[in-house]
Amino acid sequence: MHNSIIMNKKIKGRDLIAMGYKQGKWFRTALEHVNTYRLSGEAMKNYLDYAQPQHIDPLGEAVPFHKNIRAESELEESNVESVLNTMYSVMKTPTVIDGAVMPDACPTGPVGNMPVGGVVKTRDAIHPAMHSADVCCSLMMTNFGHVDPKVALDAAHSITHFGGGGRKDHFDLTPELEKRIKNNQYFQDQKSLAAAQTHLGTQGDGNHFLYIGQLESTGETVMVTHHGSRGFGANLFSQGMKVAEQYRKDISPKTPKRHAWIPFCQDDGKAYWEALQIVREWTKLNHQVLHRATYDKLDREPNHQFWNEHNFVFREGDDFYHAKGATPLDAKFVPDAEDGLRLVPLNMSEPILIVEGNTTDTNLGFAPHGAGRNMSRTAHKRTKEGKTIEEIFANETAGLDIRFFSGNIDISELPSAYKNADVVQSQMEEFDLGTVADKILPYGCIMAGDWQLDAPWRKRRRNRKR
Repeated sequence: MHNSIIMNKKIKGRDLIAMGYKQGKWFRTALEHVNTYRLSGEAMKNYLDYAQPQHIDPLGEAVPFHKNIRAESELEESNVESVLNTMYSVMKTPTVIDGAVMPDACPTGPVGNMPVGGVVKTRDAIHPAMHSADVCCSLMMTNFGHVDPKVALDAAHSITHFGGGGRKDHFDLTPELEKRIKNNQYFQDQKSLAAAQTHLGTQGDGNHFLYIGQLESTGETVMVTHHGSRGFGANLFSQGMKVAEQYRKDISPKTPKRHAWIPFCQDDGKAYWEALQIVREWTKLNHQVLHRATYDKLDREPNHQFWNEHNFVFREGDDFYHAKGATPLDAKFVPDAEDGLRLVPLNMSEPILIVEGNTTDTNLGFAPHGAGRNMSRTAHKRTKEGKTIEEIFANETAGLDIRFFSGNIDISELPSAYKNADVVQSQMEEFDLGTVADKILPYGCIMAGDWQLDAPWRKRRRNRKR
């Protein structure tokens, strides 16, 4: 068929299909090349055979990864086994070249889903599912000096926002950031820009928190916020998964959908990397507006402020480190953190660790991101059957000022829902996963609580029953 296509004819996509080539994103570049250089006959076929995507199968054996975790109880044995099983599946992805598991690791979803507490290094590939929908989940700390911690918590409570959706009294995007959002191919839907505007200054739900404590070293009061990029980042994740799936079908159809990737060498990959940087800037701004509003309320100036993400993709040349719940230690991963300090929270009754460290042969430049879970939220709630929510809350938060923004207690966020903090810290030391430079001792915190309990649709249902 290709011999019948004459040199002067402009080749189109239907001609390539007639020649037996499978349509895909590569057609655009190939057609441009063929028509620019007026290829025909064997010369065109040789080029097309070279240019067409070559199918890459999953690896037969998992790439070895570093296991910075050890079970210390029967419950942890089951958790660690699940984590390792799912990592073995992830590490068969053909782009993967290295990986690590942190002491706070826990499985999420079916086998093959990237576990929380996992780090996976890939070559020329960004995997949206490996950073998940909570893009750039991160922490920021501000030192308020010697302020009464209750006064600080009250001030923070008056300006923050937890729960679903956005806020009406929202903060403003910077003009430069808004321009970058509008110019990126992954944010062309109105939903993305609307979320970027209305979700600014909100903290979501789940394990996100606003924590007030005091430095062990000086007694100064500090605030730590923990949240990701909200609906803005979740929309990017959805768009990224769609694009990754298109590439998976062309490049590696036998690879599971959850392991699909966007090649960085393609324009789509470069645009996605830029979109991730936009989300990172937005998330940092989201922390900053809450901290600024709080210290303005206190009529104070911050003594010290720093931040770090722990759920993101980090780049070194053509290599991409996907950290789904892992804190970057190495300075090359957090270029806007000048002092080398990172934040590792444990649970609301434990100190937040301020750590520092470097890359080793086994940590890939990362530390744990917190205490993690040994069981699901539902399984944890079953362990509390026979006790009232109020009894559980009073027992686990004695001496602390714990608040739920919705007014409804969420027992799946209480200390017993998380791994033993002492075990996580001891394994951080055992596996050389950062050194504790200071601690933020707990005074109290704010979380969303069970905000869906009073969701409008539930209120209407209760009214109908009445």
